Amino acid sequence: MVEEPAFSLNNILSEKHEQLEHPGVNGVPVGGWDEEDPTKLVQEGSCVECEDQPAEVHCVTCADNFCEVCFASQHRKGSRKLHEVNPLSGPDKPKPSEETTMQPTVEMDAIDADSDDEEWERVVAGSSTEILLSAQPAVGASVGEWFVERSKYIPIRLTLPERKYLRLLEAALSVSEYTDKIDTIGFGLSKAKRIVQQIRELCAIMSGLLLSADYKRGQELFTDRDFQSNAEFYQLIFELGRRHKIMNPDKMRTTYGKLIYLLQDSQSPEVKDLLSFSCVRPIQTVYTKLEEHNMLDLLRDDLITVATKEIYAEGRPRRDVQKDIKSKERAIELLASRYSRQGLTPDDVRLCLYSIGDNHAFLRTNRDPCERMITYLKEYFHPTDAKDPKSSLAIRSGKNGARLSHDHSKQYAYVIQSLTLWREILHDMFHLWSLAETDLLSENIPYRLRDTGQGLNRVQPAPKTSRLMHQILNTAQRSVGQWIGSSVIHMGDHNVPNSLLFIDKYTQIYRILLPICNALGQIDGLAAKPAIRSYIDDEFGGPDNLRREILADFFRHGFDGSGADNFFDAGSCIDGRLTSAWNWCSNLEKKRYFHVFLLTGFTGFDGEW
Repeated sequence: MVEEPAFSLNNILSEKHEQLEHPGVNGVPVGGWDEEDPTKLVQEGSCVECEDQPAEVHCVTCADNFCEVCFASQHRKGSRKLHEVNPLSGPDKPKPSEETTMQPTVEMDAIDADSDDEEWERVVAGSSTEILLSAQPAVGASVGEWFVERSKYIPIRLTLPERKYLRLLEAALSVSEYTDKIDTIGFGLSKAKRIVQQIRELCAIMSGLLLSADYKRGQELFTDRDFQSNAEFYQLIFELGRRHKIMNPDKMRTTYGKLIYLLQDSQSPEVKDLLSFSCVRPIQTVYTKLEEHNMLDLLRDDLITVATKEIYAEGRPRRDVQKDIKSKERAIELLASRYSRQGLTPDDVRLCLYSIGDNHAFLRTNRDPCERMITYLKEYFHPTDAKDPKSSLAIRSGKNGARLSHDHSKQYAYVIQSLTLWREILHDMFHLWSLAETDLLSENIPYRLRDTGQGLNRVQPAPKTSRLMHQILNTAQRSVGQWIGSSVIHMGDHNVPNSLLFIDKYTQIYRILLPICNALGQIDGLAAKPAIRSYIDDEFGGPDNLRREILADFFRHGFDGSGADNFFDAGSCIDGRLTSAWNWCSNLEKKRYFHVFLLTGFTGFDGEW
C-alpha cells in the first residue's frame, strides 16, 4: 500500500502536489457560509436582528428587542408601522421626548395603481441615532472632535520608498492569474484540493515579491521556504496596496480585486496554519500615526482647517488664489514646528496634514458633483409644479425604457433623495471602505463561489458594511423628510455579491456626474463663440434651454428603474438607482445634445476630464 505524502508546506510546493488534499476538509465540496443557525440564541441585551448592536427599543407586538436602525428598517410600512414600541430603560439611555417618539402618527395616501411596487412614506422626525455625517468645520472655526473622528479612517499618504514597493506589488499582481486559477469550479475540485492550489499560488506571488525587492533574502526563501521570517515584509507590502487604493479609487482598477481575494484566502484557518502568520495588518491611518506619538492635539488645533482646506480656482482672481496658497503653506509649517517632537518629525506632521488634504480632494471630486446636481435640480425645476412638458420630470413605466411610474413631484423628490443619499455615502466613503475590508478579510465570514448570472463570484455577507449603510440611509431619510421607492440595500446576494463590489459600485458615481457637470459648466463658454451660439439658439433655443433639456433628460431617465438584467431586479432599490444612471450614460450618444458634450471636450464616462 502506497503511503500518501504528508500535508506540509514543502510537499505542497513540491512537484508531487497533485494528489495532496487538506485532511481536515477531505471530501467536503467547495462551499462557504450557509444559512443562519435557527437554534443559535441571541446574546442578552443585543438586537434580535443584527445581533451585534445593543438593543435600544422593545417592540411590544413583536415581543423582540431592536437597535434603532433595525427597528426603523423592519417597521417601515404595512401593519408593522403601527406596532407599539417602548424605549428600553438603561442608566445611559436618555428618555425620548414626545417629539422624538417612534410611534408613527401620519397616515399615507393611496398610491397610484401604476406604481404599486413603490412606497411613499413619511419618515418619522427625530431620533437618538448618532448623526454620522456632521458638517465639516468652516475655515477658522472651532473644530472640536471632527478631525479626530474623521482621521480614524483617513489613510496616510505613501512616502517615496513605499511607492517603490507599490510599483513592485502592482507589477506582480498585473501578471498574476490568481483569480483565474482559484475561482473556478471544475470536475472533482474539492475544497481540500482548492486549499492546496490557494497555498501554491499565494507562495508563488510572495516569493516573487521578495526576490524582486531583495535578491539575497529571496534566494534564502527559495532554499528554506521560511515565509514566516519575512512576515513583516509581506504585511507591509500588502498594506501599502490597500492604503493606496483607498486614497485613489481610480487606481489599481484591475489589480485591487486580485489583492483582496488573495488576502481573503490567506485569512482562512487552513492557509494561516501552514504559513504560520497572517498577511493582513491594519491600515495605517492619520489617527494611529498621531496616537502612537500622543499627538492627537494636532487634530483639535483650529489652524488645521486652514492647513488642510481645498483651494478652488474657478471664477476667482489669481491674486486671491495665491493668497490662499500662501496662508495654507504658512499654517502647515506652523503646525509642523508646533507639534513635532522626538519620533515625530516635521515631515511626519506634514504627511498627516497632506493626507487629510487628500481626503478633502477626494470629497471635492466625488461628493461635490452630487451637490452641484442638487443645485441644478432646485434651480431649473419646481418641486411640485411643471410649467410645461419640457420642464416636467414625469415618467411612465414602459415609455422610453422606464420601469417606474412617477408624476413630476414624485420624480423630483425621488431624484433629490437619491442624490442626497449618494452625497452622504461619498462623504463617509473612507469609513465604509474600512468596514468593507474588515468584512472581506474576516476569519469568521467565509464566502461561497456562486454563479450570480454575471459569472462566478464570491458571495459573502458584509454585516459591518451593511450596518453602516443602514445608518447612512436612516440619516438620509430623516434629512429629506420623505422617502419614495424601496429602501432595500443589496449585500451578499446575486446583485451585489460582496462588499468589494459594493464599494466599487459607489466609487463610480463621480464618473457619471462629473462629466455632466463639466459639460453643463462649459455651455456658456461655448455660447460666446458666434457660430456655436447660432447652433445652440437654432437647435435648442438658447444656452439656458439647452441646460434644462440635458438636466430634464438625465433626471427622468437616469432615475427610471432601467438597466437591470430582468424586470424583477429593476426598480427603485438603493443600488437600482445607480444602475439606472449607468444605463443613461450608455445611451448618451443617441441623444440630440450629444454633439454639445463633444464640443465641451467630453471623451467618455471612463476617461480624464
